[in-house]
Amino acid sequence: MIKPDAVADGNMGAILKMIEEAGFKIIAMKYTRLSAELAGKFYAVHSERPFYGELVEYMSSGPIVAAILEKDNAVADFRTLIGATNPAEAAEGTIRKLYAKSIGENAVHGSDSDENAAIEGNFFFSEFERF
Repeated sequence: MIKPDAVADGNMGAILKMIEEAGFKIIAMKYTRLSAELAGKFYAVHSERPFYGELVEYMSSGPIVAAILEKDNAVADFRTLIGATNPAEAAEGTIRKLYAKSIGENAVHGSDSDENAAIEGNFFFSEFERF
């Protein structure tokens, strides 16, 4: 997912280009905006954490780009491509090093497991929206 900060800053195209150049196939994609309720459901796993309210507010603050990516070893390769959550600690050339503003406004979300990737993909896309 390309988060509201990266969308607002006009970085959608550059981020999508990096994703495609890294060998990922985009099998589903949509430009949308999460309500606070939907953002809360998407990040429900963090509901007990102190940053949850801020996260929900931020993720519902503007449009996002949701996508399902396909590639061998997709989850691990995407997490390498996006870099560390804290852009100050992210490797040179990663999406977050290039486009994130802070730990909170970190440009992109990437699933942390194949299981969560399936859950998150199903959150945004029906079977008819995948190619």
